[in-house]
Amino acid sequence: MSPDYQLLFFLNHLKTNAMYTKWNTIRGVIALCTLSYLPLAAQWTPEFSLQFKNITGVSLSPDGKYAAYAVSEPVTAGEKSEYLQQIWVSALDGSLREPYTHSEKSSFAPAFSPDGQKIAFISARSGKNQIWVMRLLGGEAEMLTDVKKGVAGFQWAPDGRTIAFLSANSDSEAEEKARKEKRDAWVVDENFKYRHLYTIPLSKDADGKRAVRRLTQGAFYVNDFDWSPDSKTIVFSHKPDPTINAGYKSGDISLVPADSGAVTPLVSWAGVDQSPKYSPDGKYIAFSSSGKEPALIGLQDLYVVPAAGGAPIPMPLTPDRNASLLGWSADGQQLLFAESLQTSGTAMRIPVGAAIAGKKSAVRAQALCPLEGTSNNFSMAATQNLLAYVYQTPDKPAELYVSGLDGSNPRAVSQVNSQVALPKMGKTEVIRWKSSDGLEVEGLLTYPVDYEPGKKYPMALQIHGGPAGVFSKSFTGAAGIYLNQYFAQQGMFVLRPNPRGSVGYGKDFRYGNYKDWGFGDYEDVMSGVDHVIQKGLADSSKLAVMGWSYGGYLTSYLVTKTNRFKAASVGAGLTNLISMFTTNDIPEALVGYFGVDPWDDFDLYEKHSAIYHVKEVTTPTQIVHGAEDQRVPISQGQEFYTALRRLGIPSEMVILPRTPHGPQEPKLLIDVSPRIMKWFDTFLNIKP
Repeated sequence: MSPDYQLLFFLNHLKTNAMYTKWNTIRGVIALCTLSYLPLAAQWTPEFSLQFKNITGVSLSPDGKYAAYAVSEPVTAGEKSEYLQQIWVSALDGSLREPYTHSEKSSFAPAFSPDGQKIAFISARSGKNQIWVMRLLGGEAEMLTDVKKGVAGFQWAPDGRTIAFLSANSDSEAEEKARKEKRDAWVVDENFKYRHLYTIPLSKDADGKRAVRRLTQGAFYVNDFDWSPDSKTIVFSHKPDPTINAGYKSGDISLVPADSGAVTPLVSWAGVDQSPKYSPDGKYIAFSSSGKEPALIGLQDLYVVPAAGGAPIPMPLTPDRNASLLGWSADGQQLLFAESLQTSGTAMRIPVGAAIAGKKSAVRAQALCPLEGTSNNFSMAATQNLLAYVYQTPDKPAELYVSGLDGSNPRAVSQVNSQVALPKMGKTEVIRWKSSDGLEVEGLLTYPVDYEPGKKYPMALQIHGGPAGVFSKSFTGAAGIYLNQYFAQQGMFVLRPNPRGSVGYGKDFRYGNYKDWGFGDYEDVMSGVDHVIQKGLADSSKLAVMGWSYGGYLTSYLVTKTNRFKAASVGAGLTNLISMFTTNDIPEALVGYFGVDPWDDFDLYEKHSAIYHVKEVTTPTQIVHGAEDQRVPISQGQEFYTALRRLGIPSEMVILPRTPHGPQEPKLLIDVSPRIMKWFDTFLNIKP
């Protein structure tokens, strides 16, 4: 950026946001002064963890000079407990880092216009999530859309004249009237509100208006889409209805002209197809798919299909066969995708030219991000050979980085967390061990903050959700349900294993717990506990266990099989797979792991459900559950809690109000770990 351009940017931004800029400057001085006098004895507390900001949607400008991104931080003053997102812009040469939006409502999902002169984003500042547009040089944002159900996602047309967006069907006048008159009962699985494609021009007509054009309609739900390079066609993926469960079973890809609603099917086999991306020349469309049939445990291979129609062409297999497609290289010879590689999330690239030409290639996928940590929220500027991503390590909080598309020259372009002085940390390392059947398992071990070699410490086993989740090399001081550095500060080891069923270790490993929940995975985590004990680190008489979702499931099942743990905390756990199947919103996921519906094999479901073995429990067990959880209904926690109480096992149940499948409010988020710590300390006597 030239000095004159920098000055113009600054003056325009300052003129529009003078009061905010003045306050921001004062706030920055206060923050620096505060940090200068930060007590040397600062410790990891739940409140301290809320200082760290998250970076979400990222967009690189087409010329490769700027990055726009959303920064999320908690608002907890008084009665408020929410996360607020605002757009920031950074120059990649380091000459500029500015907050770009300043509203009491969140602004997120920024996207540069094709000419790089404007930024569009989504904000609810008008009441609903709508698309807003503002100039790169600053100024007032203009609301582009005004649709009743709000905007769920959008994308600029390559010619910059139009924006396509997704929005759900509006309620009819009769439905609105019934709701106002309190006559709004509904029938389950009927009258779905489908999501469809629309376009809106950037320019106003002679009457000063912008006419919204609807491109798709009918009984299907649009997931995502991509413009053709000539701005004439949109390719989109869709599923039969809006339910999450439908996405496990079906998903197709179709085309629609940008000036009409004539939809043409492109890929419609039985597998689940998603994330279509046009090649730079517009001749091909890449997508991820489970193939010719659904794969309920999870399978996303890469395919390419001619845009004019034809049979999908399989691309080289990715390491985990779980690829999230990012896009094409500028020359159309490589596909970029995101995938977990053991304990690192990373972007990867793989050559596809040979496969498209019908030839075999032995070239493997290449990781593009540093594997000392983990990366996510990727954005490409393919013509500028640039990749942006949010990167963090166990001992460094998240920042936005940029590198070449080959992973070269990675460098930070944000400083959203750079001014937070870190207290002394408990180190985190990757460890490996052999399970009871010889399977190699990997995990992360966080040490107590003031660890003394030769001394044994209490240890908490933490089990991840999924089961196709993974513990990665993310920052251990960030706010979350389980505050790793907080537990380390209390003098505990925290072991986070990736047992069979985890992503990042290949398809066979991910499918390793098929019809085996609570058995092979149990051996994997328990052998990890034994490994740490044998290393002389953990005190075998002071063990605790905790986990959320599937982690809560395995925690509940684990305490029916062993009394080695002095205390347990079951977070949103599946404790009765039969009642779970009939009350949650994704029964198809359980069919994926157990092969049948419960009524076709009640014995199988009972065998793997903790509630049917609850009489074996002797471990004091805490239950934590969200009051509004539909993924794992609160009745799952209530069943286990009631059984434990009637059996005389020390137990308590903590209900988080307004909470779905995990806390969304910062005050509730950081409320969980102290409750768990208090429960653990009651039975382990952790604190001196």
